[in-house]
Amino acid sequence: MRMRMRTTAVAVVAAAFSAVLAAPAVAAPPEPGAGTGDAVGTGDHRATRQAMQAAVDAGVPGVTVTARDRKGTWSATAGVGDLRTGQERSPHDRYRVGSVTKTFVATVLLQLEAEDRLSLDDTVDTWLPGLVTGNGHDGTRITLRQLLNHTSGIFDYTSGDEYSRAYSTKEGFFEHRYDTRTPGELVRMALAHEPYFEPGASWRYSNTNYVLAALVIEEATGSPYGEEVRRRVIEPLHLTATSVPGTRVSLPRPGSRAYSKLDSTATGPTYDVTRINPSRAFSAGEMISDSKDLNRFYRALLTGRLLPPEQLDEMTTTVPTGTGADYGLGLMRMPLSCGTTIWGHSGSISGSRTGAGTTQDGRHSLAFNFNADWAGNALAVMDAEFCGD
Repeated sequence: MRMRMRTTAVAVVAAAFSAVLAAPAVAAPPEPGAGTGDAVGTGDHRATRQAMQAAVDAGVPGVTVTARDRKGTWSATAGVGDLRTGQERSPHDRYRVGSVTKTFVATVLLQLEAEDRLSLDDTVDTWLPGLVTGNGHDGTRITLRQLLNHTSGIFDYTSGDEYSRAYSTKEGFFEHRYDTRTPGELVRMALAHEPYFEPGASWRYSNTNYVLAALVIEEATGSPYGEEVRRRVIEPLHLTATSVPGTRVSLPRPGSRAYSKLDSTATGPTYDVTRINPSRAFSAGEMISDSKDLNRFYRALLTGRLLPPEQLDEMTTTVPTGTGADYGLGLMRMPLSCGTTIWGHSGSISGSRTGAGTTQDGRHSLAFNFNADWAGNALAVMDAEFCGD
């Protein structure tokens, strides 16, 4: 979410990872306490360190990174996790991962397909009869596959005026930061607008798609989607720092503060936005994790521990986005500057920007977080790790 505080991660590879990751560095002085931080583990990762520090120099309060490759696990931090106290970020920080949530949701839906409990060719209306209708939207013509790869054409609720007024300005944010939003409300916001295009005619990122995907999971299982994520993914992989918070406004410890400008410019005051009710993102971007867990999740996913071969093939079958990156089912295929291709996702929500990616063989992975939503070139961190010296 940049200026509009979206959980969106619109893919761009010249702007290569996504708009969330490829946002240009904002020329701003370093925040107080920004520094090179601490590093533990193996390898030099000099280029990654430089990219992290460049983000801090551009105005991001702090960065935390963990990588894993054949040499082992390496973690580093730069800058601070708390502008008031100067406390450094930690490699163990738990943070809001935004749209990285989408990969977890897609994984569960594909597991259900593998169990013959649904088909990706089912229509939305098969599972959610009468829900997607109005202003040209028609759930009888949209498949579950089109939800997962963002070819449904359904309007993104975070792009509408109602959402923007509530969360894009200082006044709206501080009035509504603790509001509970139901999935039905989020869908209603979307359906108040016309669709972007006919189902299957093009590609456009829409958070509404993943709100609907989670509702399908709940219809198919009779359980909250977060419970299915926990039972099917979090617990089997022992992701001890990962959770689906629901309406819980606080971050678990250890963690850093999260910061935003709450404005269309990057020059105004900086606000602490750590405490929010994440129900406004629901299954499009509410989850919390840390870098170690995200690396473990994407490695397990790409190496077949979570999905049978048929479903993993479906997940990694991509559609062009017209931006240089391709989008599969809750998974992005991202070519980097050196020719290396990684698979993963990015995410953003108030005060937090996250990136996670791994090579298809699972041998090299990286996850990182900025505790700010307005500054820093996150793509540069990813590119440095996989392409740097």
